[in-house]
Amino acid sequence: MQKSFPFSVRLAGWLLSAVIIVYILYILRETLVPLTFSVLFAVLLYPICALLERWRVPRIAAISLSLILFFAVLVGLIYVASMQIISFGEELPRLEKKANFWIDQGQDFLSDNFGMSRRKQLSEGRKYLTEALKNSASTLTGAVATTTGTLASAALVPLFVFFFLLYRDFFRRFFYKAFDSRHKRRVDQAIRRIYEVVQGYLVGLVSVILIVGVMNSAGLLMLGVPHAVFFGFFASCLLLIPYIGLMIGSLLPALMALVALDSPMYALGVLGVFGVIQLLEGNFITPYIVGSKVSVNPLAAMIVLILGGQLWGVSGLILALPVTAIMKVIFDSVDALKPFGYLLGEAEDGKPVKLPLPQELLEE
Repeated sequence: MQKSFPFSVRLAGWLLSAVIIVYILYILRETLVPLTFSVLFAVLLYPICALLERWRVPRIAAISLSLILFFAVLVGLIYVASMQIISFGEELPRLEKKANFWIDQGQDFLSDNFGMSRRKQLSEGRKYLTEALKNSASTLTGAVATTTGTLASAALVPLFVFFFLLYRDFFRRFFYKAFDSRHKRRVDQAIRRIYEVVQGYLVGLVSVILIVGVMNSAGLLMLGVPHAVFFGFFASCLLLIPYIGLMIGSLLPALMALVALDSPMYALGVLGVFGVIQLLEGNFITPYIVGSKVSVNPLAAMIVLILGGQLWGVSGLILALPVTAIMKVIFDSVDALKPFGYLLGEAEDGKPVKLPLPQELLEE
């Protein structure tokens, strides 16, 4: 039936559908983001819940115990991080003294080389600061409103996770009813594949964060950077933002090294260490641990990361890869969508396809 329509009509239908889907995703982002996170957390907790159910624990109790265990681990991580932050706070007076020294050095440099007096520097700095505060007032108000809405939505995540785990058989029967009974086996395969992809991605991501955190901490300890373990694992947690998270996390320890240590070469050393670790993580660690589960080619990954960031912000950057991996499984399971699944997947090894030259096309 699709082939009976001209290509222009089908193309217009695809573009219109894409615009409508993107518009809905943007308008309903405050609801869809926590729902998507809830699906991922439900998949992560499913093995624990299933194990408890095999031990004849009632499903509601098994789900509750799984959530309690999850939040206990989360609270433990927050406690360890808060202890590191408190310890880092004890260094603030020394850092402030060092920062004032660098500011004085900068003012002397401007005064000696550009003839700008300290009074003029202060007046210019005050003027730019006033303009920055004036321009950022609306941005800050919007950020506070967005953060408040995000926290309110995040409070619903445990409830969503509970119901996703409780009604998982109900959702499976829904998919059976939504598709023809002849495709029941294909539905089961798609659900199983989605579960494997999501769980493999989450477990692999946690493993990569731990490995990179240890490597970061070791590198910072060798350079003598204070609070190396905190900065190392803080930067590794930013791997939730693929490709750029680790380099963003390197800026804070580099600044710490610049202020706390006597030579700016330590800051360059921090950036060099994180650059090498970024190279190892992107080319060896993540492809070996996570790449086998999420078979999305790098070009498609970069595009969906940019689109996810524009659509849902930081949450979109975090969710872009797992959601794309789920979409690829769905595309591969539906005959009409298999070309899109092929486009998202890894390029097949083989002989290059010989494309016709423009002159050959004209002759045809």
